[in-house]
Amino acid sequence: MSKRFVLIVEDTLPMAALYEEYLRDAAYDVAVAGSLRQARERIAVRVPDAIVVDIGLPDGSGLDLLKDIRAQGLPTEAIVVTVSGSMNLAVEAMREGAYDFLVKPFDRERLIVTLRNALERRRLADAVVEIREEFGRDRYFGFVGASLSMQGVYRIVDSAAPSKATVFVTGESGTGKEVCAEAIHKRSPRAKAPFVALNCAAIPKDLLESEIFGHVKGAFTGATADRAGAALQADRGTLFLDEICEMEPNLQGKLLRFLQTGQVQRVGGAKPESVDVRIVCATNRDPVAEVAAGRFREDLFYRLHVIPIQLPPLRERDGDVLLIARDLLKRYAREERKKFGGFAEDAEALLAAYPWPGNVRELQNVVRSTVVLHDGDAIEAAMLPDKLRGRGAVVARAAIVSSAAPTQSGPYDVPPGAPGSPLRPLWQIERDAIEAAIAACGGNVRRAAAFLEIDASTIYRKKQLWEDRGRT
Repeated sequence: MSKRFVLIVEDTLPMAALYEEYLRDAAYDVAVAGSLRQARERIAVRVPDAIVVDIGLPDGSGLDLLKDIRAQGLPTEAIVVTVSGSMNLAVEAMREGAYDFLVKPFDRERLIVTLRNALERRRLADAVVEIREEFGRDRYFGFVGASLSMQGVYRIVDSAAPSKATVFVTGESGTGKEVCAEAIHKRSPRAKAPFVALNCAAIPKDLLESEIFGHVKGAFTGATADRAGAALQADRGTLFLDEICEMEPNLQGKLLRFLQTGQVQRVGGAKPESVDVRIVCATNRDPVAEVAAGRFREDLFYRLHVIPIQLPPLRERDGDVLLIARDLLKRYAREERKKFGGFAEDAEALLAAYPWPGNVRELQNVVRSTVVLHDGDAIEAAMLPDKLRGRGAVVARAAIVSSAAPTQSGPYDVPPGAPGSPLRPLWQIERDAIEAAIAACGGNVRRAAAFLEIDASTIYRKKQLWEDRGRT
């Protein structure tokens, strides 16, 4: 690993030589500049990891150099050097982004410790940027989502895309399997070549072979000309086979042969044709169960299932519902020429609470229909479909009734206040209802709050009150 580069900006040559001597054995690559102009020239050639800069320079102030670094966004930590009595300048330097300041005179240990701390902060800042780039993406090649589960998907796509290995995408309907396939293609070296998608469930079984491999003129009734299938159309690119488990066993064997040989034979044709294509396939079924049931060839499964990607359902993507909904609202409002600027708080609570069995596709439909049927500055809860608005009150009532149900044969067999009595303080019944709702929502307090039709902050406040009661 290369040494950290430290630039000393000091116009007094004996002092510059002394600082350089201090750092000689500290494993840094050190350079010296005697003026603001020289410092700028050095930085233009090589950006330092840190600078030690005197505020008073012959052609300007060290503060000007700090402003340059800040304006350009350079990854450089600055330590300013000042003389006793100029603390106001040191404070100003800190405002301009300096890490720390040194008051002349200072010894070797003070300089090295300050510099070491500054460089450690830079290292941590760089690590944070790297983590944010890798784990903080809220958009990725057609995906919208910042949840941890989606960050995992993005990382797999990043790793898999450069390869030619087959990718097998699984997930519920509406989770974005084709979006995932396109992301793999766009992220790969094949991005400029064709991406061809074929839904095996949407094509009649007797035509699927022709759709994949093509046919020659006269191969069957209606084949009036030679036609290249999806595999040939995707040459040097990516072929996406959606709902692969819908494929007939006979065609599965032909697909396996194509994967083994890299050659396709058109329906009715006699001459195989070589093709270079990357295969991505998908299904909303459990492929292992399909193999066990004898509906999907085991040898084909292992040919296809090289890199598996499991797309999480929307209900398991914490926070992504609102992120996607806002993105969709912006798009649909623009398309429909509506003035919606966002969602009201009560509408967001309902969107976050609903389990979305149809996943992103269902969310798309809900947002679009709401935009089409209403108008206003913001979408409110009353504008959303009944299936979202009616759910919270039902769950809340069920939780309260369940928690308050009598445990004895008669409602007053046990005196009020005694253990087991159905008559309890209201705060206990309320606590049980809230805890039941949180448990039913898998620990998601915001979703539980939406079901109970209260603010999440109310739950946190009440939980604190219950904890205080427990300590008294």
